[in-house]
Amino acid sequence: MSNIETIVIVGAGQAGASAILELRGNKYEGKIILVGDETHLPYERPPLSKDVILKPAETKIEILSEQKLAELGVEVIRGNGVVKINPEQHHVELKNGDVIAYDKLLIATGGAARRLPNFDALGKHVYTLRNLEDSQALVPVLQPGRRLILIGGGVIGLELASSARFKECEVTVIEMGPMVMGRTSPAILSQFLLEQHRAKGVDVRLSTSIANCRLDGEEVVVTLATGEELRADAVVYGIGIVPNVQLAVDAGLDVDVAIKVNDNCQTSNPDIYAAGDVATQLRDCGNHRRVETWENANLQAGIFARHIMGVEHPTPNPAWFWTDQLDLNFQFVGDMTAQTWEIRGEMDAAKGADNSFVMFGVTGGIIVGGITVNAAKEMRHLKKLISKNAPFEADKYLDLSQDLRKLVK
Repeated sequence: MSNIETIVIVGAGQAGASAILELRGNKYEGKIILVGDETHLPYERPPLSKDVILKPAETKIEILSEQKLAELGVEVIRGNGVVKINPEQHHVELKNGDVIAYDKLLIATGGAARRLPNFDALGKHVYTLRNLEDSQALVPVLQPGRRLILIGGGVIGLELASSARFKECEVTVIEMGPMVMGRTSPAILSQFLLEQHRAKGVDVRLSTSIANCRLDGEEVVVTLATGEELRADAVVYGIGIVPNVQLAVDAGLDVDVAIKVNDNCQTSNPDIYAAGDVATQLRDCGNHRRVETWENANLQAGIFARHIMGVEHPTPNPAWFWTDQLDLNFQFVGDMTAQTWEIRGEMDAAKGADNSFVMFGVTGGIIVGGITVNAAKEMRHLKKLISKNAPFEADKYLDLSQDLRKLVK
């Protein structure tokens, strides 16, 4: 790989940081330049809706320190992002006008919060959660007795609802769809989540549309389609993200909802790669699909680095992600649209944080998905069963007297 002298990574987030570690781990000795819009060094984003709000003083989220980046021989440019990619000249232009040449380029620019312009127009008391500043801004907002409206019942919305209840806020969640976590969770677990949040005092409104919003002094007034008015001290909305693809569009790369990449994370230009939330990759379903998870950012960054170095990709694991809510740890792996779900243990909404069980997603008699609730040690066994296309055997896998570890060979 001696002809690859300079790799430029655009985006100093999870994927960008993972790419650096993978490149150096695979003995890449050339120049690495990391360019980020934010002034921060790369940091973990999952804690933003949880520990950064609940324990800001003691929560460490930095992935790569200044010292570590120096040890790895990485040139870091912060707060001076890329504004243009010139594929023909193999260089990028920065906000301040500087030009940086590259041999290979990784776009890891992530996504921005999908906007609600009518709420943004209110200015004060309206928040989103996408970066560290967003999370820090919420710390003084979430105080005991404060009334909070969360728009969106996905992972971020429910994690924030959990954090707000720990802070003794009054919380209302407004979700347009009929389920919480409807895009990422099977109906049976969605119902369990709903019951947990309601039991902790969260007012969850499903299949609910918003007609209007306005400020009344220091209150935000949200009018529902039914005409009901809800009043709050603050509103936080989280309705998904928009991939940051404008650089790719302007560079003439193939883009649909995100930047289309092949199995090697190459874009339509073979010297330009993309990874993480900004990339859409061909999946088993035969379509290009984007996966918004911490694991996927790491996975695609690793694919990029190994392809650069000519190292074979390992067989990918089934897609996995987690969420912590109300003292419950939920982990998900594989296909959440499985035909049926079988439960090992007892799912009892009344037990709250004392719940601990495993769910098997089964399609055509084969284990295709899995969920653990306060049973994280069982997740690796589920991953193995799914990777092996193992048949589901109820007498074995639902028998609590049998150790899952010994059943998975």
